Amino acid sequence: MKALALFSGGLDSLLAIKIIQDLGIEVLALHFNIGFGSKSDKSEILRQRLNQVGTELEIIDIRRQFFDEILFQPKFGYGKYFNPCIDCHGNMFAHALKLLESKQANFVISGEVLGQRPKSQRAEALGQVEKLSTEKQSGSAGLIVRPLSAKLLPPTIPEQRGWIPREKLLDISGRGRNRQLELVQQYGIEYYERPGGGCLLTETSIANKLKDLQSHREIVFEDMELVKFGRYMILPNGARCVIARNEEENQKLNFPHPKMSPIELLDCIGPLGLVESNASLEDKNLAISLTLLYGKTQPNKPYKVCFEGKEIESFAFESKEKAQKFLLQ
Repeated sequence: MKALALFSGGLDSLLAIKIIQDLGIEVLALHFNIGFGSKSDKSEILRQRLNQVGTELEIIDIRRQFFDEILFQPKFGYGKYFNPCIDCHGNMFAHALKLLESKQANFVISGEVLGQRPKSQRAEALGQVEKLSTEKQSGSAGLIVRPLSAKLLPPTIPEQRGWIPREKLLDISGRGRNRQLELVQQYGIEYYERPGGGCLLTETSIANKLKDLQSHREIVFEDMELVKFGRYMILPNGARCVIARNEEENQKLNFPHPKMSPIELLDCIGPLGLVESNASLEDKNLAISLTLLYGKTQPNKPYKVCFEGKEIESFAFESKEKAQKFLLQ
């Protein structure tokens, strides 16, 4: 027997893997990258956590498919922010179920806990997730096992066929973490993600940026990175501008974007700025001044920037206090 595990990096998915492994079943952990799991590369952290239970990790990039098919047209809507959790989980399960044959695996597991999350882990929602995933992968109904709450859910095919004994699975429900923390002690697990981490789509700032962009213009794939970093500003004539906060964000925002023009400071240290390519001349000039404002500049002194293939001289904006009015709140 072999199982594929949806591994978010959190404690519940780690415990689910350990429970199934202790039944003598090989587990391969799959981490699906949708583009909103983190602002930085978590691959080494994920592997460190899995090393505690002796499980291999495979990271699968589904960012483009998630952007094209899920993010803006979820069948079951959004949570509190811009998080299409039910559709997202169903999509990940569908990918995992599709991999069963090529990975020579028999079923899929996850760390979902009944009632832990109000949007995506109600009993009805778990059923919706399975329906979505099996609609995309015909013949795979009943092959999703949730070891932490299995005794509270209908028996799955692996249980019915005796691949895994139902009595060895658990009956955890609700938002409390006491049972999980007991298992942490039992298994000697030291490294795991604390509650409260997770999808960036549940962060207010990113959700607000996505909602604003969606109402402003057609969103493109590159916007998935644009909304994760920098100061996001709305300029007087309607253009959107993003200015990095530090060197790391300079690097993160330094990529070709079909709808944005970069503002590069030439004779002072400071941030990378981006402004919409179709912005008015007034908004473009303001974006340049704002970018200079957050650099190491002096008032009333001209500085050179590279913008749209030209070298331009400009002055820094009046003050950071007055610049606050442009920030998306």
